[in-house]
Amino acid sequence: MSNSDDSSAGPRRRARPVRLLTAAVFALAGLIFVTSFNTSKGTNIRTDASLLKLSDLIRERSESNAELEQSTGLVRSRVDALAERDDGRTKAEDAKMAALQAAAGTEELSGKGLTVTLNDAPPNATARIPNVPEPQPNDLVIHQQDLQAVVNALWRGGAAGIQVMDQRLISTSAVRCVGNTLILQGRVYSPPYKISAVGDPGALRKALAASPALQNYQLYVNAYGLGWKVDEHKALTLPGYSGTVDLHYAKPVATTP
Repeated sequence: MSNSDDSSAGPRRRARPVRLLTAAVFALAGLIFVTSFNTSKGTNIRTDASLLKLSDLIRERSESNAELEQSTGLVRSRVDALAERDDGRTKAEDAKMAALQAAAGTEELSGKGLTVTLNDAPPNATARIPNVPEPQPNDLVIHQQDLQAVVNALWRGGAAGIQVMDQRLISTSAVRCVGNTLILQGRVYSPPYKISAVGDPGALRKALAASPALQNYQLYVNAYGLGWKVDEHKALTLPGYSGTVDLHYAKPVATTP
């Protein structure tokens, strides 16, 4: 009798942990499903389509900077108007202030000038002249030094003011590229790149032709089809710089009286 009871009770005792384990597995599975649903909110969590790509973040930040720059320019215009109304300066002081503003690039500038346009080579470009090696990827895109060479040549040619894309350059402006993407004063641009300058067109052209860096660039224009175009203007207007003028790194040197 005791052996029969032990044999019948044994399977029942072993069945209880199995049922508990099965219930725990189903509970865990349900928890995972609920968590996945709450995380995805109905989207496919196996893709990164809902994630903000770096390029989208850069573009969004660039657009935000452009809006802030515009609003800053409007506020500065109002402040300048109020200052001119109540400044109490003499005409000589006003003339000196106007000259300083013109030199600083914060005022609109008009006159004769020209625009230089740089662009990447066509897709799948190959060597266009004999005895030239087939291009490498870096041979087919605009680089930071190309843009800087144009800007420097125009300054040497006597430019009174320079604009890159839609922004006026000032003394603290830095023309920088990441890959072949231009980053200028917090905003991002892609080729083709346009650099406009107010000044004597003949002198500006001569300075461009005399630049060793641009002479080297012309070799790539002829060999692989990099973009190069110069347009003269009888009347060209550059906007005044409207961004911040605060120094982030350099500090003004204290002068002794």
